[in-house]
Amino acid sequence: MVAQKGTENINNDKHDLLKSTQIIIHEALEKLGYSDEVYELLKEPLRMLTVKIPVRMDDGTTKVFTGYRAQHNDAVGPTKGGVRFHPDVTEDEVKALSVWMSLKCGIVDLPYGGGKGGIVCDPRTMSFRELERLSREYVRAISQIVGPTKDIPAPDVFTNSQIMAWMYDEYSRLDAFNSPGFITGKPLVLGGSHGRDSATAKGVTICIREAAKKRGIQLEGARVVVQGFGNAGGFLSKFMHDSGAKVIGISDAYGALYDPNGLDIDYLLDRRDSFGTVTKLFKNTISNKELLELDCDILVPAAIGNQIREDNAHNIKANIVVEAANGPTTLEATKILTERGILLVPDVLASAGGVTVSYFEWVQNNQGYYWSEEEVAEKLEKIMVNAFENIYKIATTRKVDMRLAAYMVGVRKMAEACRFRGWV
Repeated sequence: MVAQKGTENINNDKHDLLKSTQIIIHEALEKLGYSDEVYELLKEPLRMLTVKIPVRMDDGTTKVFTGYRAQHNDAVGPTKGGVRFHPDVTEDEVKALSVWMSLKCGIVDLPYGGGKGGIVCDPRTMSFRELERLSREYVRAISQIVGPTKDIPAPDVFTNSQIMAWMYDEYSRLDAFNSPGFITGKPLVLGGSHGRDSATAKGVTICIREAAKKRGIQLEGARVVVQGFGNAGGFLSKFMHDSGAKVIGISDAYGALYDPNGLDIDYLLDRRDSFGTVTKLFKNTISNKELLELDCDILVPAAIGNQIREDNAHNIKANIVVEAANGPTTLEATKILTERGILLVPDVLASAGGVTVSYFEWVQNNQGYYWSEEEVAEKLEKIMVNAFENIYKIATTRKVDMRLAAYMVGVRKMAEACRFRGWV
């Protein structure tokens, strides 16, 4: 079982997330030769909106929820980023994640800046209708600062295509115009894109494959451990399994499963609940701590932040670590893993598949012409491979770790756009 953190520690982690992000941005801008004025402009979002959302609950009472929307930087183009429903959402977390979205968009060369949204709630305790009312009221609360050419939301933690559909419908009512480009991650029948549900995992899979090539590891038979079994972790485990790799460990919020001969991923996916949990069905489980320290070729943290830290980085036995979650490795741990010769593929690169296919969806909405699943996969493959090669080359030639190299690539486009606009 995973111990539950106190609220104070969680909030400290979220604050550290923003601070650590700012530290690397500062270092990346220094390496690129930009002034401190550029850092001052990019270290936090240009706009941060906090809203109070009254929702009529099924029992007749009214509950007031707190929501956020951060727009990091729109020098390149409209801001873009998901909306998460989670009880531990904080302002600092939303700020940090909006910065990361800007970096991801820069890394895969999209015409976007970063945005992020969140509502402090626990959707696991709410009814279908309560979630619908919350989704619609959130859109009403932020409607003045979002739109197809301003800020484009998408799914994130505990949100899905149904929630995007409600938000899309509400915005279209407010706008008095059908606006499919307002939001991405929609159902296919409402203008969604093929491949969006699995896009993040597909991007991570491409990065794993490319990283394995650099280390001379054959994916067939490679021992893979995936922490997290939600949308990204589930799809990723399936892709790894289908490619011939042995997924020897997976985990969820309640524990982890381990089999040195490889787990039956199809069996586990079939029994997973809607929140990505399956380990409660088994008796012989291990802890998430033990899972991270398993002897494997490739470790993929695909759950929550701050999982690989200074106190356990020396115990990581993987040859390659590919971050599918947001911020799973601390700065101190990144340094330790790099010094130990472990290839770390950072989150801002590995998880950029989601925003890339969201961009494809937005493009398709704007032109009214929709692509096949094969076309989407082909375009995603090309963009992710180019991004990986670019960052790996910079890391090698500049003798920096992959995280700093990724930040250097991601921040350059924003910095240049701000300079050309005359902001700095």
